[in-house]
Amino acid sequence: MAHTPLFEITCPCCNAVLKVDPEAKAVIAHTAAVKPKTFNDIEEAARAMKEQDNRRDSIFRQSVENQKNASDLLERKFQEAVKRAKESPDTGKPLRDFDLD
Repeated sequence: MAHTPLFEITCPCCNAVLKVDPEAKAVIAHTAAVKPKTFNDIEEAARAMKEQDNRRDSIFRQSVENQKNASDLLERKFQEAVKRAKESPDTGKPLRDFDLD
């Protein structure tokens, strides 16, 4: 019985190479993709970590500031909604589609 050759597939997500046996309908071998170095030296990695920490701290400070102002903003929105409700006349019960028949 003739054996069909294995064929290779490259994963579009991770670039790993899969060897597939068509008769068994299974992956026979897997070769992980080689990942390039993220940083060339330790100093560059330390600098990147420091920048990431500073960015994270800045985002946190901004979110804390937004939370402090959130109650004032909600209060202003509520006051504006009350003002609009007082200015617009109450027309009574809203008409429904079947009320028009």
